[in-house]
Amino acid sequence: MDLTRLIDQNSRATIPLVATLGIVIEEVSLDPIKAIAFLPDRPEQRNHVGGPHAGAIFTMAETASGAVVQALFSDLFAVATPLIMNGEITYRALALGDMRGVATLRDGRAELERVRSEVAAGLRPEFFIEVEITSATGVTGALLTHWTLKPKG
Repeated sequence: MDLTRLIDQNSRATIPLVATLGIVIEEVSLDPIKAIAFLPDRPEQRNHVGGPHAGAIFTMAETASGAVVQALFSDLFAVATPLIMNGEITYRALALGDMRGVATLRDGRAELERVRSEVAAGLRPEFFIEVEITSATGVTGALLTHWTLKPKG
């Protein structure tokens, strides 16, 4: 099974809200490091101005960031638990229709190596994943997620 399909299925199976909202992981790539999540336009998830509810948009973008975490660090989950520490979202324009979030690891490969070496040393690394949020009308927002890998035991 390819990485994208595996992470998509895992996300929907382990996080019920992802399945409830209809979020799909469309793409996961290790070179370049990125994940794309999709949120379909559903009338029951719209807000008072006809676009996706802010909470649904946040969840879609956070799910994209989690897909990056799974892709990069799932082999470490036996020794460290991934936890989101916070997420700061900025809504820049009215979002209408289907939404996508494109998540990337801030500082890319250098950051990946730093985080892995800190886990190997028994430390609790922190790192950031940036998500660009788009709709058919263009960029509508951004989410910055702050993650950690907490050592088990």
